[in-house]
Amino acid sequence: MSQALTLARPYARAAFSLAREQARLPQWSQLLAFSAMAVAQPAVQSVLGDPRLSANDLVELLQPQGEYDPTFRRFLETLAENRRLALLPEIAGLFDELKADAERVVKATVTSAQALDSNELAKLRESLKRRFGREVEISTAIDAGLIGGAVIDAGDVVIDGSLRTKLARLGAALAN
Repeated sequence: MSQALTLARPYARAAFSLAREQARLPQWSQLLAFSAMAVAQPAVQSVLGDPRLSANDLVELLQPQGEYDPTFRRFLETLAENRRLALLPEIAGLFDELKADAERVVKATVTSAQALDSNELAKLRESLKRRFGREVEISTAIDAGLIGGAVIDAGDVVIDGSLRTKLARLGAALAN
């Protein structure tokens, strides 16, 4: 996995640079996401290494129908020629990180024991916005195993305020 990220990083930076020059960051993000999902399909993975398929054939598989961006197509052709199409999921992820950083946005995932209402999410968003000094995009998940509280994962920062973790710490303290 770390080798894949190492190989994908220069391609992600190049894609980001091209998209930013064209002022098409959101469009490239969508195109990369589509291509990354296509590459992840078992049927596509099985043909990636097929020597009978040209780079052009592979690029046709990985572009959304009706979307034509000549620069994006050349980018995919470069990946195909260098046998790096399998890196598209990592490239898309790194591209989105670069995009979020450039737009000064932090993406946070809030996992809670129960669904949070819109009022709680708004307060949480404001609190995280003050902490990070950036806009915050929140996605939510539910894990009943947390018992109560929430875990906030914002990239390099994880805030674990779950009841499960607090009980585990209390148990460890009592055992010592």
